[in-house]
Amino acid sequence: MCGIAGWLDKYEDLSEKSDIISSMTASLAPRGPDDSGVYFSSAHSVCLMHRRLAVIDPNNGQQPMTRSFGGYKYTIVYNGELYNAPELKAELEALGCSFETTCDTEVLLYSYIYFGEECVNKLNGIFAFAVWDEKRKALFAARDRVGVKPFFFFEYIGGLIFASEIKALLKNPMVKPVVDLDGLYDIFFLGPARTPGFGIFKNVKELLPGECMSYKNNILRRRMYFTLKATEHTDSREQTIEKCRELLTDSINRQLVSDAPLCCFLSGGLDSSIICRTASQAYKKDGKGRLDTYSVDYSDNDRYFKKSLFQPNKDSDYIGLMSDFIDSRHHSVVLSNSDLYYALYDSVKSRDLMPMADVDSSLLLFCREVKKDFTVALSGECADELFGGYPWYHNEEILFRQSFPWSSDSRIRRSILKKGILKGGEEYAAQKYLDTVNSTDKLKSDTRLDSRMREMFVLNYYWFMQCLLERKDRSSMYSGLEVRVPFCDYRIVEYAYNMPWALKALDGREKGILRTAFDGLMPQEIVWRKKSPYPKTHNPIYMQLVSRGVLDVLSRKDSIVTQLIDIDGVREIIEHPDNISSPWYGQLMRAPQILAYIIQLDFWAREYGVEFEL
Repeated sequence: MCGIAGWLDKYEDLSEKSDIISSMTASLAPRGPDDSGVYFSSAHSVCLMHRRLAVIDPNNGQQPMTRSFGGYKYTIVYNGELYNAPELKAELEALGCSFETTCDTEVLLYSYIYFGEECVNKLNGIFAFAVWDEKRKALFAARDRVGVKPFFFFEYIGGLIFASEIKALLKNPMVKPVVDLDGLYDIFFLGPARTPGFGIFKNVKELLPGECMSYKNNILRRRMYFTLKATEHTDSREQTIEKCRELLTDSINRQLVSDAPLCCFLSGGLDSSIICRTASQAYKKDGKGRLDTYSVDYSDNDRYFKKSLFQPNKDSDYIGLMSDFIDSRHHSVVLSNSDLYYALYDSVKSRDLMPMADVDSSLLLFCREVKKDFTVALSGECADELFGGYPWYHNEEILFRQSFPWSSDSRIRRSILKKGILKGGEEYAAQKYLDTVNSTDKLKSDTRLDSRMREMFVLNYYWFMQCLLERKDRSSMYSGLEVRVPFCDYRIVEYAYNMPWALKALDGREKGILRTAFDGLMPQEIVWRKKSPYPKTHNPIYMQLVSRGVLDVLSRKDSIVTQLIDIDGVREIIEHPDNISSPWYGQLMRAPQILAYIIQLDFWAREYGVEFEL
C-alpha cells in the first residue's frame, strides 16, 4: 500500500514548485515509509508523487513507474493490491507483453497501456491509481469498486490536484481549509459519515467507489464503471451456500500473497474467525507454520462490561476458543483509557476529517502495536453490511423507517447545537437519504421485503460501510500497516446484493447464509454466536476524561466550536449519559463518544486552520 498525489497545471512550470511538491509528498510519509518518488512530464505541466510501503517485490516496485510502448511513455502512481494480478499478467504475456518486475504495479500499468480505460473492468483488488498518458496527453484515474482505497481531488481553472489523503491537498496553497454550510450539515447531521464523493472541505471531492475519471485539455470527465445491478438469483439453497463458501475462501486465499510479514485480526466473531480459519489452513498447507492473530481490548473492560442489544457478549470469551482451534500464535493488545483519550488527536490527523471518536483512536493504537511486527493484516470488515448482520436489518420498525437506520433520531444531534444554528440540517440529511434510496436498482419481481433490503444494502454500501472502510484505511496506514478486507471482493458484493433475504438470513439468523456455509468447519460456539460489534471501552475513567476535556474546550474563548455548541446541551449529556434514547451513530457512539466528537471537532478546526462559512 502507498500514498499517491498529483498536480496538473496548464499555466505553471511545476518543476519550479519543489517546496510545495515536497510538502505534499512528505505529508503522505506514514502511508509509505519505505520509499518516495516524483515524476515530471517533459513539459513540466504534470507532476506525479508517490510514497511507498513495500509489500510485493520490495526491490523493484518503485514508483512513479514509467514504461514505453509504441513510442510513447506511460507513468503510473498506484495505491493498492491487485488480487488477480497472476491472471492479468498471463493475459498480457499472451498478447506479447514482457515484464521487468513481479509487482502488480507493472501489471496494472500494462493493463492500461493494452486495454485503455476499460482496464478497470478487468481488475479485482483494492486500489486508487492515476496514469499519465503521454500519447493522449491525458490523466486517467480510478478507484476500486468497493471504495477501500481513497482518491480525493480538487479542480480549479487551469488545473487539477489529487491525493490519497486530504492533508496532501491542503499542503497546496490552491486548496483552502474552508467548510461551508453543506460541510457543517454533514458534520452535525450525518457525521462521522459523509456524503459520498464529498470531502467536507469546500470544493474537495472524492471519486466514488467504482468510479473513474479522465482529465484532458482541462476538462474533467467522470463515469461509473461499477454500480450495484439487480439480477435474478437462480441458485438453489445448497448452491448458494456452496457459492458463498467458495467466493469467500478464494478471496481470502488471494489476499494472503505478501512479501512482507502478514497476520490476521481475530475478534472471536464469525467474520474474523472465517478469515483466520481459512488463512491458518493455507499457511499450514504451504508450510508457513503458525498464523499470527491479534485482538484488542481495554483496561478493566471485563469489570465494567454491560450487555446490550448491540453488544450482547464479550469478545474475550471467544477469542481463545478460536485461537486454540486453529493453533494460532495469538497476541492480545490491551489499551489504557488514558492512551485511548489522547489518541483522539492523532485519529483526527489520520483521517483529516471528523473521525468516529474512540472507535477510530482505539483502532489507530491497535494498528500501531501490530505494525511493530507486521506490515500486512487481514480483517473482517463489511460482512455485516453485505450479509445483513446489523440489528436494523432484523427490527421491522427500524427497517422500514424512512431514514438512515444507524442515525434515525436527530434530537441528540440538535440538542448540542446552539439555538437557531444550522436550521436546515434535518432536511439536508433526509434528502441525502432519499437520493440514495431512489438510486437503488431493483427487479419488478422483488417482494416488499426484498425491495427494502436492496435499499438497505445500497444505504449501507455507500454510507455506513464507507465510513468503516475510511476508518480502517486511515487508522492503519497512519502507522504504515496495510489492512486487507476479503469480504470486499466485488464478486461477493454482487452475489450478496442479488441474494433473496430469505436465503441471506437463513433460518431467521443474522448472516444465516454465512453461518451455514461454515457450519461444521469451526466451533459451534463461534459459528452461531450472536453478532457483537467492534469492542469499545466501558470503563468510567474514559467518561471522566472526555467530560473534563469537552468542558475545557467549551471554556476557551478562542475555540471556534463555541460558536456552534450549546454548553447546556453538553452538560445534560455529561450529567445524564444514560438518557440518550438512541446512539449518535451506529452501535457504538453514545455519551462518551459524543463528547469525544466535540473535542475532536475543536482540535480539527485548530489543527487544520478551518474556516467555517456560517
